[in-house]
Amino acid sequence: MIRDPHTLRKFEDSFIRTRGNLSHEKALKIFEALWVEGVRLGVLPLQEPLEGIESDITVARILNSCSKSFSPH
Repeated sequence: MIRDPHTLRKFEDSFIRTRGNLSHEKALKIFEALWVEGVRLGVLPLQEPLEGIESDITVARILNSCSKSFSPH
């Protein structure tokens, strides 16, 4: 859970400025390492991947309908 998105954004911007964008290969290596860590922690793979999908779809529908009807101007 991200508790301070502003700080995360500052870190991401700083990272990109100092190291540049990640190549596809580097991003894939990071993803694979995170996956292995998740497996070691016992949270991946999900036991029931579709558990809770109905509520996710409901929330997505609500958010999509709100974004279509909201006009910032």
